[in-house]
Amino acid sequence: MTTREASIIEIRDSLLAGRTKAVEVIHEALRQIRAVDPQLRATSQIFQEEALARAEELDMKLKKGEEPGLLAGVPFTVKDNICTRTGTTTAASKIIPTFRAPYDATVVLKLLAAGAIPIAKTNMDEFGMGSSTENSATVGPTRNPWRTTHVPGGSSGGAAALAAATRGMLHLGSDTGGSIRQPASYCGVTGIKPSYGRVSRYGLLAFASSLDQIGVLQSSARECAAALSVIAGRDPMDSTSASRAVPHYLGELERDVRGLRLGIPTEYFPDAIDAEVRARVQEGIDVFRRLGVETREVSLPHTRYANPTYVLISAAEASSNLARYDGVHYGHRARNPQGLVELYARSRAEGFGAEVKRRIMVGTFVLSAGYHEAFYNKACKVRKLIRQDFESAFKEVDAIVCPTSPVTAFPIGAKIDDPLKLYAVDILTVPANLATVPGISFPCGLTSEKLPVGLQIYGRPFEDHTVLRLAHAFQMTTKFHLAAPPVYAGS
Repeated sequence: MTTREASIIEIRDSLLAGRTKAVEVIHEALRQIRAVDPQLRATSQIFQEEALARAEELDMKLKKGEEPGLLAGVPFTVKDNICTRTGTTTAASKIIPTFRAPYDATVVLKLLAAGAIPIAKTNMDEFGMGSSTENSATVGPTRNPWRTTHVPGGSSGGAAALAAATRGMLHLGSDTGGSIRQPASYCGVTGIKPSYGRVSRYGLLAFASSLDQIGVLQSSARECAAALSVIAGRDPMDSTSASRAVPHYLGELERDVRGLRLGIPTEYFPDAIDAEVRARVQEGIDVFRRLGVETREVSLPHTRYANPTYVLISAAEASSNLARYDGVHYGHRARNPQGLVELYARSRAEGFGAEVKRRIMVGTFVLSAGYHEAFYNKACKVRKLIRQDFESAFKEVDAIVCPTSPVTAFPIGAKIDDPLKLYAVDILTVPANLATVPGISFPCGLTSEKLPVGLQIYGRPFEDHTVLRLAHAFQMTTKFHLAAPPVYAGS
């Protein structure tokens, strides 16, 4: 079996020890991307010249003995809804196909300050609205490296596909209802959605502001911890970012998990879950038991309302956030409109894809006079109940374990014409966003069809270190996270 072995930590250490140069690291990363991207269509842009120029600067710093940063020389990719001064930021939409951000997102600035080097933008569902990365108006569907006829999940599908098919890179994604964790599950990698407020959202093109969170997709929990150590923390440019101190995530990984209490929510194992998914997750729970983790059943009774609550709140916030794309200030502008109303209508009709239009229309409806109380306000009340479920459960346990998705990766085109089927695959991930808790997905095995299964852990708000610690302990005992897919560029 081919294994994914190199890590971003090893790259940093190799540079500091003088065993390699940053330019060599970037050339290798470019080679890997070019080797797999024709099959996967995971990137929207590649920053070859800029990346090599930054690598040369870093090599000069190292030669002079200057401090290079915690992630010196590590190549990183950026989901195409996170602003970078290099290249364009399109959110995979025809409404802003040539938008060049005048600034870097805070997460990008932090990675640059740590010596990391941006190398590419990754494909996604338009404005993050999708669960399969089939809704990209700029690149088209991304393909799963485990089976190229299947979806990689979404909306961070490009990042997940590259994380699985390459090694030694860091991948930024965003998660509004599972957009990091679900593709991590489908592609057999590790993906963390931090607590809401743990990582700055400044520079993220907003989908649903009370749900959006930037995170990372990597081969392992250790790599996720290294990345989160850099990007986490208070940002004065984001009023929703928390002022809490950032833990030493890498140090926390080494603490023993024996004695931790792991909750198994009965509502997260419904009959609709695929039998092999259920079996692999149960086997994963047994691994924790062998590690000395205590398990007990917990109840999250309002779980059945999570998906409709998420759909209403996210659509309402999307309707508000995307109102700015009107053909007047910036973005696509319809030609020769007959008046202002037609300019608005045609610009948005021509620029937005079908899924984005669907969610805008739902959101506008639930915010309209006469329906605001019946739909949006009620959804906000149910959201509070969902959060209270977690608060009650976390009085009994330290973390909660469940499948990441009820199914594995499905064929491209299988669900795209039925929005309700697509929304259903997020049923186990949206609660984390509604409750603002951290969630991590990591591989716990393969099905008989050789498709990855993801195991998910939820933690208390701002206890991201606990979910990372549990995932790391699991990965130190098992080798599922090292398995490489058939489409793989690593040596």
